[in-house]
Amino acid sequence: MSESGGDATDRVPLPPEFLRQMAELLGDEFSAFLASYAQPAVSGLRVNTLKLSPVTFRGLSPFPLSPVPWCAAGFILPPEQEAGRHPFHAAGLYYLQDPSAMAVAELLAAQPGERVLDLCAAPGGKATHLAAQLQGEGLLVANEVIPARAHVLTENLERCGATNAIITVEPPERLAARWPGYFDRVLVDAPCSGEGMFRKSDTARQEWQPEQVAGCALRQSRILEDAAALVRPGGMLAYATCTFALEENEGVILDFLARHPEFASVHSPLQPGFRRGILGDVGIRLWPHLVPGEGHYIALLRRQGDTPPASAPARRQQMAREAVRAFAAFCAENLRRVLPVQLYAVGAALYHLPPDTPDLAGLRYMRPGWELGTVRKDRFEPAHALALGLSAADAQRTLDLAPDDEQVRRYLQGEVLDAPGEAGWLLVTVAGYPLGWGKRVGRQVKNHYPRALRWPVK
Repeated sequence: MSESGGDATDRVPLPPEFLRQMAELLGDEFSAFLASYAQPAVSGLRVNTLKLSPVTFRGLSPFPLSPVPWCAAGFILPPEQEAGRHPFHAAGLYYLQDPSAMAVAELLAAQPGERVLDLCAAPGGKATHLAAQLQGEGLLVANEVIPARAHVLTENLERCGATNAIITVEPPERLAARWPGYFDRVLVDAPCSGEGMFRKSDTARQEWQPEQVAGCALRQSRILEDAAALVRPGGMLAYATCTFALEENEGVILDFLARHPEFASVHSPLQPGFRRGILGDVGIRLWPHLVPGEGHYIALLRRQGDTPPASAPARRQQMAREAVRAFAAFCAENLRRVLPVQLYAVGAALYHLPPDTPDLAGLRYMRPGWELGTVRKDRFEPAHALALGLSAADAQRTLDLAPDDEQVRRYLQGEVLDAPGEAGWLLVTVAGYPLGWGKRVGRQVKNHYPRALRWPVK
């Protein structure tokens, strides 16, 4: 098997050993699989149903969209659409995600009010999808062991307006030891050899080595063991990779099931183009020559029994009266409703603890809940996350701008805006959806859009 593979792989050089393995795995379908690499990668957009419905977004969308068959909120974008540079993206109205990746949370199907854990959550595509399924009810713990990636995860969850999420930065074994049997649903989006991303990523192709597959499988098995301990009896465990290797997919799951009779494979209905697993009929495979998306493997497992989640009461904290008063004063002056929050302080920062928050003492985290703002000298300054978790109707004052208004670009670049009106904090919104905070003094609105998120000035 030559590396070029003929015209089909001229645009995407593929490792020769990978081609050999795929030819053996796919047989008569290999030519169709290879031909898919001559096509551009498919881009997807998932509407954030925490903020609006897919029908409403289609009425607003500046992009032509076609539906993703297995995700009601998912759409396929035409090539070369700069959807990440649109004000609607900054407002968290959608998340850019590979269509195949949307299938993972769809199969896990979190329900409002449940406790859900995304164990390997960065950059946040599946975590934001789970947050949308919870609809602000229950608890989402999004974990990422690498701090730099956890920062990206935090930004994405905040932009999407998740108000019931905790972001931890721990190895899986630490969480398993602390919170056994605590979650209704657990997702393991396992680190893998990334073969399913070869059409999208030069780095994935260049770094792939046959030897890394076995190492990935060992690591995946260890993570899956820890994940299993976190699932309550009767709860669900989803295992996903973006690779094709048998050793990392069916091999990991069959080995796990042989050692864990308390878990059983769940046969979800197949969507068009989906295939059952190759070994043991476990899991579902998504192939790039069969679906509009990249390669994925997803296995859904159920823990036998039916026991309520374990109890793990949260640590409570006595709040300083000054902090409580400062936050209450801000809400009374600037919001139209009383926020149903359980205040928690970390230094000068105030957070809302989601329901069922377990004790975080001794654990590393980026966010113990919804960040509300900071209190300094009896003065409360709202956080960007607070703005993105509100609706325009929650604010006493707003500055609503059209998506193509030059003021939107200026705001996202951090500039002061000229907009006379009532003094005080206000929500800057685009088409009625919050972008962030401003503070009006006289005719000017001082810009409080976070510096780290500001668009570059061209």
